[in-house]
Amino acid sequence: MKVSIVIPAHNEEKYIAATLEAIAGQGAFEVIVVDNASTDNTFSVAGRFRDVKVLREQRKGVQVARETGRLEARGNIFAYLDADSIAPENWLRKGLAFFLDSGVVAVSGPYDYYDAGPVFRFTSLLFQKTIFRITHFLVQDIFRKGGVMLGGNALMRAGTLEKIGGFDTSIAFYGDDTDTARRLTAVGKVLFRNSMTVRSSARRFKGKNTMKVTLTYIMNFFWMILFKRPFS
Repeated sequence: MKVSIVIPAHNEEKYIAATLEAIAGQGAFEVIVVDNASTDNTFSVAGRFRDVKVLREQRKGVQVARETGRLEARGNIFAYLDADSIAPENWLRKGLAFFLDSGVVAVSGPYDYYDAGPVFRFTSLLFQKTIFRITHFLVQDIFRKGGVMLGGNALMRAGTLEKIGGFDTSIAFYGDDTDTARRLTAVGKVLFRNSMTVRSSARRFKGKNTMKVTLTYIMNFFWMILFKRPFS
C-alpha cells in the first residue's frame, strides 16, 4: 500500500516542522503540505523539507485544503494529520494494518493534548478513549449511520474517498469529520481505535470555555448524524 500523508496548514510556522520531523522515516510514499491561505512563513518552513511537496491553496477552510491535497495525492491510502500533531513512530504501520481487512475504508483515533494542563490532558484523553469509543460503536456498528472520526488523525482508502466524491468543501468547520465518516460508512467500515492516538496541541481550547466548545462539537456531531448537516 502506498501512503500519501496530507497536512492542511494555516499559519503553522511554529508547529509544522515538528509535525514533519515526526513522520520522517515512517514509510510514506509522499508527504503533501497544503498551505491554506497562510500569512506567515508556513510555506517556506515546510519547503525546507526536501521530500515534502508544498501546495498553495488560497481558499481558506480545512475541508478545502484536505480536498486540494486529495486531488494532488497519488497513494492508495491517504493519511491526514493536523499541522500541530506529533504522530508516534509506528503510527503509519499500525494504521495500515487495519486495511488488511478489505471491508475497512478508514481508521481514526484520539488526540493526546500534550501542551494542556495535566487535568485537562488526562480527562480529555480518557473521554475520547471511552465515550468516543462507545459512541462510535453505537453509531457505526449498531445503527450504521456514521462514526466518530478526528480528521487530523485519520487514514482512508483513496478509492473510497473518490467514490463518495471527496470532502464536502461547503462545510466551514464544525461537523466536517462527522460528514466524512457518515458518507464513508455507506460504502465500508470506519474504525476508531485508541491505539491510533497522536499528540496534538490544545491551543484551540486555551482562552475559551472548554465546556462550551465541547458541547458545540457534540451538538454538531449528532446534528450531522441525524440531519446530515452541521448545527453551527
